[in-house]
This record gives sequence, structure tokens and C-alpha cells, in this order.
Amino acid sequence: MTEEHHPDRSAHPAPTRGVLVVDDDPFVRKLIATTLEDVAEFDLHEAADGVEALEVARRERPSLVFPDVEMPRLDGIEACRALRAEEATRATTIVMLTAAHGDSVERQAEEAGADLFLTKPFSPLELLHLVDRLGEKSP
Repeated sequence: MTEEHHPDRSAHPAPTRGVLVVDDDPFVRKLIATTLEDVAEFDLHEAADGVEALEVARRERPSLVFPDVEMPRLDGIEACRALRAEEATRATTIVMLTAAHGDSVERQAEEAGADLFLTKPFSPLELLHLVDRLGEKSP
């Protein structure tokens, strides 16, 4: 998936410099939070499923969301679609996380509005490099 942001989102107000980690696996949430906790410009938030993610995103307006594709109650694809549909979260950068391999899942994520796709397992260093690259693209 390309790292380009969708141009129609650039006209909307910028969200806060927060990161929302959404995964039903607490160990994955902890790995990402621990990896990013020293990145001082971010406020870290967590959610265990897509429904909780939408609640947190509406309240906190993070600049970056890491939703897992497969979650209970509301999966990451549908959560991504919902984030894109709302004015307050439309400009948020969304990096889909999944252990699934294949073009079908990536295509679904792209169609839902995901900006990037990160396959599990990933290294903490890979995550930091991704966040650094995304930070370079911010105004």
C-alpha cells in the first residue's frame, strides 16, 4: 500500500498528536505502547475493539490509529470505514495491523480508507521507523 495520504482529507482540521492502538490482544497493545512511549510528541491511547476505538477516537482525535483487522464487536476494516465517515476523524492516519497475509485483506483495508498496512509480527524498530516516516509527512 502506498504511504500517500488521501488528498480530500487534507482540507479538514488536523487531529491532536495522539496515537490510538486498537487490538484485542493486550500484548500487542503493550508492545506498541511501550515502543512509542518515549516518543514525547504523542499521547498514547488504547482500545480493545473497534467499538471502543470509535469512542476513544471521537473523544481524543488522535493523529495516528493502529487498528487490528480481526477484533470482536467491530473489526478493524469497519472501524476504519467509520473513522473515515466522521468529520472529526477523517484526517487521521490509519495503519492497519494484521497477521493475515494476502492481497484480499490489504485491498479491503485500502477500500475502507487505510493509509498503510503493517503485517504482524513486526519489530519495534520497524514500528519506530514507520512513525518517523509518518512524522516527516506532517505539516
